[in-house]
Amino acid sequence: MPANLEIRPADQPGDLGWIVQVHGEVYHREFGWNTGFEALVARIVADYATAHDPAREAAWIAEADGERVGCVMLVAADRPGTAKLRVLVVTEAARGLGAGRRLVDRCLDFARASGYERVTLWTVDGLTSARKIYEAAGFVLTGEEPHPGFGHEVIGQTWTLEAL
Repeated sequence: MPANLEIRPADQPGDLGWIVQVHGEVYHREFGWNTGFEALVARIVADYATAHDPAREAAWIAEADGERVGCVMLVAADRPGTAKLRVLVVTEAARGLGAGRRLVDRCLDFARASGYERVTLWTVDGLTSARKIYEAAGFVLTGEEPHPGFGHEVIGQTWTLEAL
């Protein structure tokens, strides 16, 4: 088990590509999702890479003993005062180390410091560990709808944290 967990900005060569890769691999292994999901993550990462505002948007990598084991992004939403938490994942080997909680905490600290009033996120039902992290941080489930998914239908969920 890794002894040293660090959260750092996703600003090193290979970080953004790793975010796409780890999502494709982890979600395929765990849920059988197809490359449509990896393509979605690639679009999110590409948009961030080419046009993010460093004062209002950021991405982080969790490292355990110098190896990437997790990530998250915070990006501006279309609604004024609202940010979106995106692409949270922790590798199977690093689960239970607190990486997910620490990534979300870093994300929310940045959102507060950047003046956001609320943070939203979209996920799917069944991601129990992530749901526990979101609930512990104060997010509330604000919507559910069927989604064609990434190889099979899922229930999409919107979560919101108001009054940062």
